[in-house]
Amino acid sequence: MGEMKMEDMPLPALFEQARKIHATATESGADQELVKKGCEALNKCENMVNRLGLFSANETKEDISTTDLKYILVPYYLAELTEKIAHDDRIPILKASQAKLKEFISFCEAMELVPKEELESYMQGVPKAVADQRAKKIARFKRQKAAESKLLEINERKERRGRSTKAAALSTPVEAGEEEQLDDDGEEEREAWNTSISLAICKAFDLLEMIKKEEEMLSAVKDRQSKEDGNQEFSKDIMDERAKKAEAWHRNAAVRAQYTKPSPPITCATFAQDVLEGRAQASQAHEHKHQPLIFGPQSLVNGSFTNERARMAAQVFQPSHRMPTMSIEEAGLKEMEIMNTWQENTARFIEEANSSWHNDRKFKPGEEEEDEDDDAAQDRARALDDWKDDNPRGAGNSKLTPCG
Repeated sequence: MGEMKMEDMPLPALFEQARKIHATATESGADQELVKKGCEALNKCENMVNRLGLFSANETKEDISTTDLKYILVPYYLAELTEKIAHDDRIPILKASQAKLKEFISFCEAMELVPKEELESYMQGVPKAVADQRAKKIARFKRQKAAESKLLEINERKERRGRSTKAAALSTPVEAGEEEQLDDDGEEEREAWNTSISLAICKAFDLLEMIKKEEEMLSAVKDRQSKEDGNQEFSKDIMDERAKKAEAWHRNAAVRAQYTKPSPPITCATFAQDVLEGRAQASQAHEHKHQPLIFGPQSLVNGSFTNERARMAAQVFQPSHRMPTMSIEEAGLKEMEIMNTWQENTARFIEEANSSWHNDRKFKPGEEEEDEDDDAAQDRARALDDWKDDNPRGAGNSKLTPCG
């Protein structure tokens, strides 16, 4: 018999097939054909669950039967497989996966399956403090490890009981304790699915945070690329406009050059420096004492310039360096003049330094010179002598002398 088509499968077989595809894609990498097949199976599972009305908003987790409990994981499996789809534009894939994760978390919240501290942090958003983020991740990691350990323990216990039951069935016939054993199996299966849902909740929160960050990064890159494209178009328009203006300017300049004569070059270095520093205008009249030497063909240099064309032809071969502004003799005379001025200033400074100007008394105009025989000066000197006679040295310290 051929393989049963996906449309003809019952819900339990379809879910089991989708669960195996999810486990294979999660553990061994994402084969795109397998991932798409798993997404198709899970979408059909979701449609069948909605048509059958297995879950109701008025129910609690205790009201859900053990056989239907596993179908709570359908949105989570679908979100994980959707995130693994390879596509050029990844943002819609991330949005679809994010929507399924939020649907799974909202339903688990309504069924009171989400831990209280995880629900509070989810409602508050991502904490700003790094320490709070670290504490939240550590607590979630501990819950995830506890769920994985419990699930592993349940599977090992189920395998041991299966082996012991098989061995007992071979040795003794089945008796009245079979019904109690079936009840234990049902409780153990319910515990296993509840643990799987708890583990899926921890992974769903981690995956949701990762998808949000990736979506923000991709959106930022997309916005930057769109801005760069717009800037490139804008820059191209500006460059085209500038090129048109430059071409028009050169065209107009070429037309004007036919009717205008260029101003003669500045050949005096001093006047050129004044023009550069703003002390003079280039259009001002200036006596150029040293005309530049003209290089060129001997026939043109020695001959007379009868027209403008001959003069311009003689100026073609010009030196690349700046020509001197004075002759060697003029430079020597200038240096001698500077040296003579320096020697005169030095002689004057030496004469002033050797003079007795500090002993010479200079008086203000209208002020008479005081003489040593001045009566007032003599009176002051006599009064000071009389005071010294009346007040000998140490007379003011009589209280300090032992016999005073």
